[in-house]
Amino acid sequence: MTTNSEFVLRNARIVLADRVIERGWLAIENGRIAGIGDSGFPAGSHDMGGDLVMPGLIELHTDHLEAHYMPRPKVQWNPVAAVVSYDGQLATCGITTVLDSLRVWREEGAEDVDGQAGVLAQAISDARDANLLRAEHFLHLRCEIPMPNVVDEARELIGRPDVRLMSLMDHTPGQRQFRDEEKLRDYYRGKGAGMTDAELDVMFARRLYCKETYADANMRAIVALAQQHEIPLASHDDTTDENVTDAIRDRVAVAEFPTTLEAARGLHEAGIDILMGAPNVVRGGSHSGNIAAIDLAREGLLDILSSDYIPSSLLMAALQLPLRAPAIDLAAAVRTVTKAPAEAVGLPDRGEIAVGKRADLIRVHVAHDVPAVRSVWREGHRVA
Repeated sequence: MTTNSEFVLRNARIVLADRVIERGWLAIENGRIAGIGDSGFPAGSHDMGGDLVMPGLIELHTDHLEAHYMPRPKVQWNPVAAVVSYDGQLATCGITTVLDSLRVWREEGAEDVDGQAGVLAQAISDARDANLLRAEHFLHLRCEIPMPNVVDEARELIGRPDVRLMSLMDHTPGQRQFRDEEKLRDYYRGKGAGMTDAELDVMFARRLYCKETYADANMRAIVALAQQHEIPLASHDDTTDENVTDAIRDRVAVAEFPTTLEAARGLHEAGIDILMGAPNVVRGGSHSGNIAAIDLAREGLLDILSSDYIPSSLLMAALQLPLRAPAIDLAAAVRTVTKAPAEAVGLPDRGEIAVGKRADLIRVHVAHDVPAVRSVWREGHRVA
C-alpha cells in the first residue's frame, strides 16, 4: 500500500461529475483532492498514459460475498478469509466503497438462502479491525419480509454503526420479480444440485403461507425499525402501481430492480432513486425476463447501477451506457456508479472528483471495449 500523502496524476482523461477533462492532472494531499487542472502539469507527477481517471466506484447491492463464503453447496469457508478474498476482487474491479448485502432471513427447508448475516457481519468487522481490507465496507440488510424471524434477526444487526441500507424483499412465487412462477422454478432447478418439482411445490406452498401469515406485520415492524435508526430503505422488484404506492408510503429512498416500465415511471415521479443491475446492461436484458435496464436508461429512469452478482460488471456497464443510450454522456454514466449511490446512502464526502473530496480514485485502461483497472487509491493510499 502506497503511503505517500502528496502526489500528482497527469496526462489522464479525468471524469468529473459534469464533464471529462481530456488531458488533465489531479493533485492529492492527505487523502483528499487538492487540485485539478487541464494544462501545465506540476513537476514530479505520475504519467497516466492517457488512461481514464475516475472516482472509485460505489456499490450498494452485492451479495457476491456469499459466493466466497459458500463456494460449493454445503461448503463453508473461513469467514474472515472469505471476506478478504471478496474484498480483493472488489478492489481490483474498481470498487472503493461497498455495501455488503447480507440476507437477513432463514427459511425452513431451504438452507441455501440462509446467508448467515450475523457470521458475515462479524467477519467483516474482524477483517476491518485487522486492517485486512482494501475497500471501505458498510452493510445492507436484505430483509425477506414474509419470513417468520426476519424482524428479530434484523433487530440483532441494526444497531451496528456500519448499517447504511435496508431493503424490503418479497420472493413469494407469482409476484414481483417472479410473476411467472415457472421462471422461479427454473432459477431453483439451476442452483447447485437443483430441486425437484415436488420439493419446489413444498417450498412454494410454505412461502405463500408465510406471506399470508406474517408479511403485513413484518413489513410494518421493519419499516419502523429502519425509521427509528434513521437507516434509508430500499424497495425491491416493484412491479405494480400498488408496489409503487407502498414504496411511497414507506418513504423508500431507493427502488432496486423495478421490473416494469410503469413501476419505474411511478417511482421516478415520486422522487425515488431507481437502481438497476449492471449485469442487465452488459447482457442486454434481465435474466428473469423483466424490463431491460437500458430501456429505463433511454427513458431517463435510471439513477444508480449495482453489480449485484458480478463485481466486474459495474465498471463495464457504466462505460457501455453512453454507447447504448446516446443521451447519456460519460460523466453522467459514471455518476450512476459513483456520485448517485454515494448521495443515496448519505456519503457526501466521496463519489466525485472535486477539490476537498476523498481521493478515492481508479485508473482505467480500455482496450477491445474491455476496461481494466490498473490502479486503485482509497483516501490517497494505493490499495491495488
